[in-house]
Amino acid sequence: MGTKVLTRLDPLGQSVFPVDPWTVSGSASCSLPPRYESVGGARKFTRDTLRDWGLEGLFDGVELVVSELVTNALRHAVLAAPQLADDTPPARLHLMHWSSRLVCAVRDPSDDSPVAGEADFGAEGGRGLYLVESFSDSWGWQPLSGAPNGKIVWALFRVP
Repeated sequence: MGTKVLTRLDPLGQSVFPVDPWTVSGSASCSLPPRYESVGGARKFTRDTLRDWGLEGLFDGVELVVSELVTNALRHAVLAAPQLADDTPPARLHLMHWSSRLVCAVRDPSDDSPVAGEADFGAEGGRGLYLVESFSDSWGWQPLSGAPNGKIVWALFRVP
């Protein structure tokens, strides 16, 4: 059994993702109700959106990353919170398409940074951010600005 090393990740010193938001050619988002069944709903939403954008070929890797980002948001931010304030925004999945990029971003109400562990492939969990890093071209996180709390964790994919 491997040893797990946890690392707190510092927020990026750049914009939420390294692409120009003014050149977006498509965007879609969906709310993530506070239950684990939302992960399957997020995958279906992603599949349907990528099909509409003609990006079906990206689905396998994007589906895995979306599943991990949504699971982490639900497990560590939404369902772990003893009680969220009534004005706390729900977790949301955002998909944004540029001519050469696709960004998957998950907003959640927690101020806590993502925690990356050393991949322990014998363990039940703990590989989420390792998989995100492995399947996406880049990823990061950013605290929400102007909001009382929350963050966005994003992954970027190059579009062939």
